[in-house]
Parts: sequence; structure tokens; C-alpha cells
Amino acid sequence: MIRYDNRVAIVTGAGTGLGREYALLLGSRGAKVVVNDTGGAMSGRDGGSSSAATAVVEEIRAAGGEAIASSDSVAEPASAQRIIGVALNAWGRVDILINNAGILRTGPLQEMTLADIEAMIAVHFMGTLYCTRAALPHMIAQAYGRIVLTCSGVGLRGLADHSIYGATKSGMLGLMDSIKLDCKDNGVIINTVAPSAETRMSKDTIRPELARHMSPRVVAPMVAWLASENCKQSGALLSAGGGYFYKVAFYKGRGVQFDPAQPLTVEMIDENWPGICDMSQVEPFMGTLAGLEPNLRKLGHL
Repeated sequence: MIRYDNRVAIVTGAGTGLGREYALLLGSRGAKVVVNDTGGAMSGRDGGSSSAATAVVEEIRAAGGEAIASSDSVAEPASAQRIIGVALNAWGRVDILINNAGILRTGPLQEMTLADIEAMIAVHFMGTLYCTRAALPHMIAQAYGRIVLTCSGVGLRGLADHSIYGATKSGMLGLMDSIKLDCKDNGVIINTVAPSAETRMSKDTIRPELARHMSPRVVAPMVAWLASENCKQSGALLSAGGGYFYKVAFYKGRGVQFDPAQPLTVEMIDENWPGICDMSQVEPFMGTLAGLEPNLRKLGHL
């Protein structure tokens, strides 16, 4: 049985929905959990209370687990540092960080206020960055850590009126891929989950016949596994929703290689556009230069 005894976990945005289920599951399996939630409205504009986090802490404790509430925001460097500090002050370490906190403000990009745009970026992207940055030195020092970032189907495929939300969520992939390389030799594993669940944030966006099968509870096992010692893979993107789990990866077509030593025109792009976009023969995308080098070698340039 996979357990988290003697492990300290931080779950942001854990007062409701997905984060709550992550915290409850980890707590039920022996993890000491910092339940972080500001207790504000989904938009992040109103409210602010420790009651949501405290309620989850009480649930964990009632089931025999250990937990502490945190109501600091992830959106400022100092407050994000305090979230990590709660774990360090109480238990002396941090082993697991699940970056789940989020707000939602929607609308066409041209109609969104700058304040709304900045708030979304501050919570989703910068909040993840701040918390991860604060936790990493401690994980590296102890040669162990499990970090989970949160992407979204909107970040992968888009959704009308969700441009900023989608942009911040797709940003998780670039952040993950680089941190993975920074931490490849020090025991810190980082992965990203793209969850789909019926929550207050997704309300009315999932058809009712699907929504009844999409409890946050059936997403939590994937996130808990990514936070476990058994998880050795770093840099993966996993989709989870309705009990359906799968890895998402990027692929490239064969493309068209022109000789860079010869003149290249716009018309050549136009004429070869079908071949450039042909995806009938794909291979894993390993970076923008990964396919260039063998092609140049075939041309005799390397």
C-alpha cells in the first residue's frame, strides 16, 4: 500500500474541490498536510477567510491524520514563502508540493481589464513559481521532493473567453520541463496534471451526463501517485478525469528540410506548406534542434 508516513505535504487551494480531495487523500495515508486556501471567492475579488482551510484540517484530524491550515496567498513572494514556512516550522521539512491554487476571470482578451489579467497571472503562474521556488532549496538539501503543477485542457486546446487562464496553464509545461533538468540529479521529481472535474470553477462547462461521473475524488489518486516515492518519472503531463488517465506528449511531423546554404524564399514555404504540416509520420518532439542536426548531417553541413 502506498503511504506517505513521515512525509510533509503542502496543497495550495485545498479548501474546496480538487485541492480538498488531494489533501484528504494524502492525510488519510499518513502525510502531514499543510492545507492552504485563502477562502476567497472563485474570482479572487471577494472574501478571504481561514474557514475553508480549517474545515479540511478538521476533517483530516478527525480521521486520525495531522494537518495545519494556511490562509496565505500564493500570489506574493513573501506570502508564498510563509506557506512553505508553515511546514518547516511545524515539521522541519517539505517533501510534497501540489500547486493547485487558482482563480477564474473570463472574457475576450480585448475586453479584459489589465487588473484581471495581472490577477490571473499572479495566482496561476507566479503563484506556482513562487511556491515552487520557495520549496526547492529544502527539497534539494534533503535530496527528495515531489512537485505537482496544474495544467488544464484549456491550456492545451484553448476555450473561448479563457485566453489568460489558458496561457497561464500552458506555461506550466515550460516551467516543469526546465525545473526537471535543473533537478535531474538531486532527487526532486516534478510533473504536471491536467485535471477535469465538476468543481465550482468548471460549473456549467461540463455536460450533466458527464459531470455526474467527474467528481474531484476520482482525480486525486493520480495526483497522490505523482506525489509518492513510487513516482520516478519527471517531466510528464498526465490527464486525469472521470477515472480516465493518460499521458499527453508532443509530436512532430517529418517536415521539409531546405538547404540553409541556398537561398530560401517565401514562395518555397508556400509551395511546400502541405509537407511542412504533414503529420502522417510523426515522432516524439524532443526540442526544436533535435531534428535539425541529423538533417544537416545528411546535407553534408556537419
